[in-house]
Parts: sequence; structure tokens; C-alpha cells
Amino acid sequence: MDKVVNDKYPDKKRDRSLYVTRMEEDGKESVSAGPVSYYFLDHYAGSLKTPVKLGISSGFEATNTYVNNKKIVVNYKYTNADYWNILEYDFVEGKAITPQQVSSGEHVAVITEELKKEYFGDVPSVVGKYIEADNEKYHICGVIKGVPVTSYQMYADMYLPYTAAKTNFNDNKGYRGNFFGILLAANSADVPKMQKEYEDMVQKLPMENKDFIKIYSHADPYVKSYVRTGNEKSSGLLLVIYMLSGFVLFVMLLPTLNLVNINITRIMERSSEIGVRKAFGASSKTLVYQFIVENLILTFLGGLIGVLLSEIAIGLINHANLIRDLDLTLNFTVLFYAMLICLVFGLVSGVYPAWRMSRLKIVTALKAQ
Repeated sequence: MDKVVNDKYPDKKRDRSLYVTRMEEDGKESVSAGPVSYYFLDHYAGSLKTPVKLGISSGFEATNTYVNNKKIVVNYKYTNADYWNILEYDFVEGKAITPQQVSSGEHVAVITEELKKEYFGDVPSVVGKYIEADNEKYHICGVIKGVPVTSYQMYADMYLPYTAAKTNFNDNKGYRGNFFGILLAANSADVPKMQKEYEDMVQKLPMENKDFIKIYSHADPYVKSYVRTGNEKSSGLLLVIYMLSGFVLFVMLLPTLNLVNINITRIMERSSEIGVRKAFGASSKTLVYQFIVENLILTFLGGLIGVLLSEIAIGLINHANLIRDLDLTLNFTVLFYAMLICLVFGLVSGVYPAWRMSRLKIVTALKAQ
């Protein structure tokens, strides 16, 4: 989850960006919701004063192309010029699509490393060569490190100027379409102002037809925009947090209860030791402290084993290439919180057994031998 929503490649300016992904038009008897149109972003969002740039891109579409009788599926998307000024893709070779190429509608393309290998094979450079997709030939101007499909707003195998499309996207004067927008502020301090300006603009939008009575659309920070896939009246972020928290609680509660039972059994097996130590003056507080520390050490060691197994699992997943361009790594922030949660539940699982042990009477404990 952290890789999906917290990886800032290629949108490294995320701290001063807002994302427009959806619109919902509500009527008395019907609801229409989905991505927005190019016209809406260019005409309405583009008229806002606070953003210094507006990046626009379409959702990716698939087409088939053939090389040496081998079918290759190419996911392509259209972008405007500012898209390349806002997002910072890592270029392996060549450069981004220029504003001049967009304005003149040139058939140029930026492709990913994976598509380069699939289409051209193991060659040193493909800049200047042509690639065919959707029955059109495009001149390659750059090759980038790709993004996984989980970053659906930025993902594609091939990026094209929107002016090179067979359809003139400005002909659709409606609000709904298949486009995403990224609003970029001059600095992070202007983001709240930019968000309010967008919200105010949406409130003033005229209804497209008499069937609709209310329009919802939001310019959100990245995580909110990512989870805003349902009812536009709320982002769904709190629901995701509750679901993840419930999942963590459920996953950790079962082993915690198991550990409580194991610890009780382990402590009761050592009842004679407890009796002897109490007979020689050991306090209940000392004994409780001992067993809690033992439990925390065992939990910590279990956590370290879990880290090693995680590294192995990550390596296997990356090697299997289940999701193209998804390169998983061990995140130390996530690791810290995971270990902290493990220690907390390790402490919880040790408190009750230690409390039960502290209530053992010396005579009862010694008789257990």
C-alpha cells in the first residue's frame, strides 16, 4: 500500500500539486460519474489564477501492434505540454515531448524501457526510430523508466501529444470524458488557496441539462484522489483508514490471543521456578518485569525473522514481474511502524500471563513440581 500511494515517481512535486480525477453529476433520478473531459480541464480548470501549470492526460487505452508476427499490447495515453513540465520521469535516453511538438500535432512518442525491449529488442538506442500503434507511426523522441499500472493516473507504455489523436478532444464540450488533471501551485503554501479556487469554480458550473441538480468535483492531494473512486460527496479516505486499521487489528489479534495461551502454558510450566524465586524474596513486580521482557525479546526476534522472510518474498515478487515496473523494496518507515506494532502486541500478549503468574502463591507454585 505504501508503494502504491507514497511512491513519488514521477510526480515529485506532489507537495504543491492537486489532482482532478472525477466528476459526479447528481439528478433526482439518476447519477453520472467518472473522469472529466479535456474541454472541462482546459476551459474551466485552465482558467484558474492560482495554478502556474495544468497537466492533462487521458486514461490509458490498449491497442495491438505486431513485430515479426509477435503481438504486443501497447497501452498509450495522450498528454498536453505541461504534463511533462509537472511530472519528472527519468529519461533513459532522449527527451520529453516539447510544447512546439504538441501545438503542431507532430506524431512523436515517449515510450518506456519495457516497450523498447519488447518492440526493438536489445538495441542501444531507439530515439529517432519509428514505432507503430493504432495503425499510426510515431517518431520516438524519448525513453523513460516506466511506472506500474497501480499509478493509473501516470501509467502508460507510450505517451503521445493529445493533438496527434484521431479525435479532436475539444469537440466534446461536456464535462465528462476520459481525462485527468494535475494543478501545480507556485509553492506548497498556495495549495489550500488553489483547492478553494477550484471548489468555488465547480459550484458556479452551469448544469449540462435539466436532469441534473448538483455537480461534485474535487482537486485533491494525491492519496485522496487515489481513493476517490465512489461517491464524490466524500473522498473515502476515512473508510480506507478504518479498513486498513481493522485489517491490522484482525491480523495481529489472532496471534496475540495465541501468544497469550502459549505464554500462560509456558509460565505455568515454570511455576516451580517462580515458587523458589518467591521463597528467596523475589517480588511479584520483579517476576512480572522478567516475563514481560522475555516476551518482548521473543517478539522482537520473531519480527527480525519476519523481516528476513519479507526480503525473500519481495525478491521473489520482483523476479516474477507480476506487475510491470512495480519494483518493491523494504521501506524503513513501514518497517519501523510494523516493528512497533509487533512490540505493542507482544507487550499486550505478555501482560496478562505475567499478571496471572504474579498471583501464584509460593506453596501452590512449589507443589506444581
